[in-house]
Amino acid sequence: MESRRAQSQIANLVGHFTYTVRDPLWKDIPLSAGFKALLGSEVVQKQSRIKQLGPVHLLYPGAVHTRLDHSLGVFHLSRLILLRLLSNKVNSPESTLNFSDEGLTAFLAAALLHDVGHFPYAHALKDIITQSHESLGAQIIEEEPSLREIIESKLNTSVEYVTQIIDDTLPCDEREILFYRRLLSGTLDPDKLDYLSRDALFCGVPYGVQDAAYIIRHLKVNRETTLYLPLEAIGGVEHLLFAKYSMYKNVYWHPKVRSATATIKKALFLALEEGSITQELLFNLDDESLYHLLEQKAPPPIYNLAQRVHNNQLLEERGSLPYNSEIHSSLFSDKLFRREAEHSLWEALRKSYPPLSPLEVVIDIPEEVSFEANLMIELEDKSLKDFSEVDPLFTPSTVALFTKSIRQIRLFLPPHISEEVAKGPFSEVVNSNG
Repeated sequence: MESRRAQSQIANLVGHFTYTVRDPLWKDIPLSAGFKALLGSEVVQKQSRIKQLGPVHLLYPGAVHTRLDHSLGVFHLSRLILLRLLSNKVNSPESTLNFSDEGLTAFLAAALLHDVGHFPYAHALKDIITQSHESLGAQIIEEEPSLREIIESKLNTSVEYVTQIIDDTLPCDEREILFYRRLLSGTLDPDKLDYLSRDALFCGVPYGVQDAAYIIRHLKVNRETTLYLPLEAIGGVEHLLFAKYSMYKNVYWHPKVRSATATIKKALFLALEEGSITQELLFNLDDESLYHLLEQKAPPPIYNLAQRVHNNQLLEERGSLPYNSEIHSSLFSDKLFRREAEHSLWEALRKSYPPLSPLEVVIDIPEEVSFEANLMIELEDKSLKDFSEVDPLFTPSTVALFTKSIRQIRLFLPPHISEEVAKGPFSEVVNSNG
């Protein structure tokens, strides 16, 4: 019975997906009539006006792919994952989770909609807007009548299921939906499998490319909703973690990208602080409307700071120090504290550079990032063990070293300011203002 139901679900995921979108990474992406309608909605199409990597195109000019490109890729990989798990169900009906038609469709809808709450400029707004993009996305899906109409009438699934999968703060006691939530946001999730490969493709770098087909082919889930890989496929996890580290080091946290992100963040924080804009005005922006908002609302010096990024006239790195949570936690978590540190540094530097503006002194600290793998591995005796207990390389100490090696506090200043002049005051201010 369970095997026949899984076969029917496979047939639906293949036979009803008759529309095709061409994608530079995954080539053909099939859509059903309902998902074609969802793709054409105004909320989803807005993602085509938000670059996936924000200011990374200032460093890698090809990196102009969008949130919509990525969301389509996540949708495509999610469908392939479901087909694999359902095939496992056909071959071994007693050893895997039961899937409902409504749940399968809700998961695919969540995959396509998972970034609708994302802000422009990647992570520049994440530290400024208190509501997470997942929470904001769930709110948009709940409140937008056109999305509800498509989800309920054309896809025949539940809006509540979709939002519960996207936003893990929403209460949910459905085992199947909780599984989809972990599947969409886990170690080997379709989000990572797409963005690492897509970002690498458009940046023109080799580091992030994933063997998604190999990983998906080996994915399994048991009746306890535990997702796992057999031991023979552990190399796929290792490669993904190495790729993530390489992409952070060479792309996402490259000093030029950090300069652009930190500068935009400072301009927005100052505009919020002095009251020319409000958090509410930042919701639902795309890349260009963000600059337009600052042009219309912010004082000229703040707008001009943002324009430096828009015109690729970036502040340059003039010092870096390893981040130490025991010393620098306040500098990272308290934006006002960081502004005070920047002001102290400006006062020290203007003795040598009187024309220097306090707006041109930017201290940047990236958020914490994890290279851990929360995934189970099936051993030869069919028992499951945590990846960190099986893999001899990605031990907790190694993972901590990865993070420590790339998480740097950086000072960005106008190009004419000497690093020799800046490094002494920078070290003194940062280490005395932790």
